[in-house]
Amino acid sequence: MTRSPRVDFACRFFPEARAGLHRPARLTQMAIAIGLGLALSAGSAFAQTKASPEHIKAVTSAVDSTSIKANTATSNDWPTIGLDYAETRFSKLNQINTDNVKKLGLVWSYSLDSSRGVEATPVVVDGIMYQTASWSVVHAIDARTGKKIWSFDPGVDREKGYKGCCDVVNRGVAVYKGKVFVAAYDGRLIALDAATGAKVWEKDTLIDHDHSYTITGAPRAFNGKVVIGQGGAEYGARGYVTAYDTETGNQAWRWFTVPGDPSKPFEDASMEAAAKTWDPAGKYWLNGGGGTPWDSMTYDPDLNLVFIGTGNGSPWNRNVRSPSGGDNLYLASLVALNADTGQYVWHYQETPGDHWDYTSTQPMILADINIDGAPRKVILHAPKNGFFFVIDRTNGKFISAKNFVDVNWATGYDADGRPIEVPAARGDEPYDSIPGPFGAHNWHPMSYNPQTGLVYLPAQGVPLNLTPEKSVVQNAPTPGKFGGTTGWNVGFVLNGEPPKAPAFGRLVAWDPVKQKEAWRAEYVAPWNGGTLTTAGNLVFQGTADGRFIAYNATSGEKLWETPTGTGVVAAASTYMVDGKQYVSVAVGWGGVFGISQRVTELQSPGTVYTFAVDGKAPLPSFVKYQTEGLLAGVKYDPKDVPEGTAIYVAACATCHGVPGVDKGGNVRNLGYVSPETITNLKDFVFKGPFRDQGMPDFSGKLTEADVVKIQAFIQGTADAIRPK
Repeated sequence: MTRSPRVDFACRFFPEARAGLHRPARLTQMAIAIGLGLALSAGSAFAQTKASPEHIKAVTSAVDSTSIKANTATSNDWPTIGLDYAETRFSKLNQINTDNVKKLGLVWSYSLDSSRGVEATPVVVDGIMYQTASWSVVHAIDARTGKKIWSFDPGVDREKGYKGCCDVVNRGVAVYKGKVFVAAYDGRLIALDAATGAKVWEKDTLIDHDHSYTITGAPRAFNGKVVIGQGGAEYGARGYVTAYDTETGNQAWRWFTVPGDPSKPFEDASMEAAAKTWDPAGKYWLNGGGGTPWDSMTYDPDLNLVFIGTGNGSPWNRNVRSPSGGDNLYLASLVALNADTGQYVWHYQETPGDHWDYTSTQPMILADINIDGAPRKVILHAPKNGFFFVIDRTNGKFISAKNFVDVNWATGYDADGRPIEVPAARGDEPYDSIPGPFGAHNWHPMSYNPQTGLVYLPAQGVPLNLTPEKSVVQNAPTPGKFGGTTGWNVGFVLNGEPPKAPAFGRLVAWDPVKQKEAWRAEYVAPWNGGTLTTAGNLVFQGTADGRFIAYNATSGEKLWETPTGTGVVAAASTYMVDGKQYVSVAVGWGGVFGISQRVTELQSPGTVYTFAVDGKAPLPSFVKYQTEGLLAGVKYDPKDVPEGTAIYVAACATCHGVPGVDKGGNVRNLGYVSPETITNLKDFVFKGPFRDQGMPDFSGKLTEADVVKIQAFIQGTADAIRPK
């Protein structure tokens, strides 16, 4: 059967849519006064005192670089986002193990009052949990009871949600010397009193407000400094990473990831060297150049190095960004900086001359492993480009790389660590990008178990076809350009032709020494959660279809699962409280894929679930995803559909997907809302009622005539796909 152009567009634009408490002795008030922070009485008073401001101040004030290092011997706490400075996400706890994991049950659940993506791993210090939700809201939770201690909303302007590519998410906090550090979506770094949630200091980290910089990553704190990067490469931003003094908030150092305007002095020798790898004819500095370090950072206290993963080019298309070619340093690279000064030490570029949004911002792991019979200090890394890298972290030298999913942009890496590219991948013709810009592995954390020698990696494939554009005018609201009205500048038409590759999601157990897969678990869709592994020979992962699962870390056998009421994208943490091991995971569907796509029919709010052996608490009630029937009855002129298509792609598709074809993610699909909503669409588009939920005000960006044409596209597409 021949499909109409509207149906062809709808089916290809987002093709994945086709697809027991201890009883302490009684102590005197004097003991309390000298700061022992112990309980005065037994039973419930013990738990209450343990979460008192005095207790929280005492235990969090003790968190520093020394204590974080010491915790690696026991893993009793989860004091930093990746558990340890190496970010292994390997816990030495084994009270929960392959023998008893089937007896895991819910102990408590806590609502985050969030309807958007939840990507943060719970940080826990002596039973005090710090968890972020969307819009950078921080929750302090008593992990003994699941009760709120305090919450802090940084007050991000909800109407500015469009300034980020990939949902209004936050990946967690840093705890250090009595403070909780959170980076707000709008670019502020905020220090909070860990006991009360009161703001101690706040710094605007942005170098300018003309570009759409945002922050979604977790800060890292060490040696009296807290470090943060930012995102925004799709919007024409220049990447940089900044360290601030944890006590005062004063800037300690800043390092840019790509060079700026070459007519101005370079910030340092590393920028001067980088500029030689860019073609100034492309005036890359006008579009920022990109390289935004929006997620991964690790710290090696022995080497006194902080390692940064850098982002994609801005725009993606190198032929526009740097017409004569070049590696375009330091895009898509691992970079080592002196932790005290921020001075460049070394780099390794995983995707020279990035052309496909192949960021290297995905979580990295520091490990000591034997290679060819000799111990090596390495970085283990699986970025978007589909290759698993082993890099010497003392000097940045390439050791090995092997693809962990199918790829079609390179056939491998040579002995010098450069990719052997497939020429067609940089051609002028439409190209199925495998992996696509969603990445073979995205921000979802992986984990490394030294007992099994395996890395547990959330791998995926989301089909996307890229058609190169010949030129890009920054922030031009061009109809037909994906996200053009809200500031996207990628240099490609997305899915101008339908991609042929299938969508998939899987958990891969990867041997970094042999550079081969040990076992895998297949899922129904991409965009599954991060992983946690333990000395109990376990791997935990949540899934896009709303499950939290435990596997045997050696064999991959599934041992236990529980429903979660919505898709899981974050990674879990585990810790001891009063001699008992708990596992906690925060759920909340979202991220760039989850804005407009979903796998489960449930849409429960963001929630923290905490499990232990013999837990007996009931799961909360789950909420079914609310949709109307397929849109019908909105009057439109069919001749408005072609123009409406182009306007919709530029203004609406990034969040709402394709009407009636996609089912909607954490934002409603407009093919499944009431006819009254679409009939009165201008009342939602201009100064509408959903601005407090992230809906931008399109005043001055769209006209009422544009809205009429969008209405035609929405209803016309619904009519075209309606079963006859």
